[in-house]
Amino acid sequence: MGTTAVILTQKGKYSPEKLLADTIVSAFHANASLYFHNNKNYSDMGGFSYTTLNISNNSFAEKSEQSFIFSVHAINNPNIEFYYHEDLELDSNLSLCQVGHIEDIYGVQKLVLNFIYEYLRLNPDDYFWVTDFDWVYNWVDMEKLKSLPYDPDWCYKDPKAN
Repeated sequence: MGTTAVILTQKGKYSPEKLLADTIVSAFHANASLYFHNNKNYSDMGGFSYTTLNISNNSFAEKSEQSFIFSVHAINNPNIEFYYHEDLELDSNLSLCQVGHIEDIYGVQKLVLNFIYEYLRLNPDDYFWVTDFDWVYNWVDMEKLKSLPYDPDWCYKDPKAN
């Protein structure tokens, strides 16, 4: 299993439908392909649990060099709970949830950078968190990263360290 990452958003504002819409727009602006089969997964109780999308740097008719799986969870899915405010030095008054799970960022760092940049441009109050590390990226961090020459290790470095 590789390094996972998530988008953090305000719990009271989270909507799976809005995340799906923003994902489509973000992939479009990142010049990425998006495959969405509308394969909804349901919990044991019968309610919607999550769906997955595949975001790629090429069309799906071509052999893709880079792609990642992006999961969108239901509001009541326990996987969206977020408990790491202190670890990430985030304001504990923020009521955040983990949405937009990326299964593995290793090898797709440039695609993730382009996609998350576009996502945070639409949602500047959200954060991007690589779960193996104790920091998050916000919109200002992403703007700074995009203004610099591309660094394939960008997501493994604290954006506040420079």
